[in-house]
Amino acid sequence: MPGTTGFIGLGAMGGPMALNLVKHGFSLVVHDIDAAKVERLVAKGAKKADSAQAVAAAAERTIVIVETTAQVESVVAGIKQGAKPGHVVACMSTIDPFVARRLADELAAQGVAMVDAPVSGGTERAASGELSIIVGGDGRTVDACRDLFQAMGARIFHMGGLGQGLAMKLVNNMLIQVNTVAVAEALVLGVKAGLDPQAIVDVVKVSTGNSYAFEMRAPRILKRDFAPGGTVDISFKDQELETQFAKQLGVPVLLANVTQQVYQMARAAGLNKEDGSAVVKIFERLAGVTVGKES
Repeated sequence: MPGTTGFIGLGAMGGPMALNLVKHGFSLVVHDIDAAKVERLVAKGAKKADSAQAVAAAAERTIVIVETTAQVESVVAGIKQGAKPGHVVACMSTIDPFVARRLADELAAQGVAMVDAPVSGGTERAASGELSIIVGGDGRTVDACRDLFQAMGARIFHMGGLGQGLAMKLVNNMLIQVNTVAVAEALVLGVKAGLDPQAIVDVVKVSTGNSYAFEMRAPRILKRDFAPGGTVDISFKDQELETQFAKQLGVPVLLANVTQQVYQMARAAGLNKEDGSAVVKIFERLAGVTVGKES
């Protein structure tokens, strides 16, 4: 097995992903701005570093999974100071594909290779090691990270050159985020009409209106379980990436722009750190009904 791997970003996705690497026997050095998250990994056998620069200096490959494009830019600036030629960076954050390509060019000038490898599957599959990993980059660099990806995911899709993994991730996210708003609207409409919410779920799950978003979101809404998986803030951030990417490509995207405003309404209502399904509360308040109840 290759030498030390760096891991930067131990949040709701990164934490369980890093833990799976430790479980598979990888030597890991980790960093996060939250010291408590670092200590949880150290307790499982990882080593800690105080900065992105220190991680890169101690590792041969570094995984980055932080929340925003600006955070990735900051982390990569640190990696550039610590990495030696031959180092490989796997950017697993969901960020602007054009920025990812620029950062890859900057790293390449120092002899450091990069792939973009955003993930899909949510926190449950992050914990079980069954993520879909959607990769863009040179084939040899992708192969240099394949053992890491196999320890964290069940499916690896190589979509093409650098940035294409992110492009695919944004297409996928656009569908789930738009669909989540549609699920919320439908449930509130049904309850306002006097339908039993569980009956709505039972019918839709075996009918043409069913979808992954419905199967994932509707039961949580009925149980009033809005503990964060992916938060409202993250959904809004991803839709900002989607709509900006579409603008740069000259592609009209109507539903992504409209539904982004629902997530913005949820943020304005203070629901920022609740699960994305909490957008239902906006429609509930407007319609004067509540879908489901706490168990």
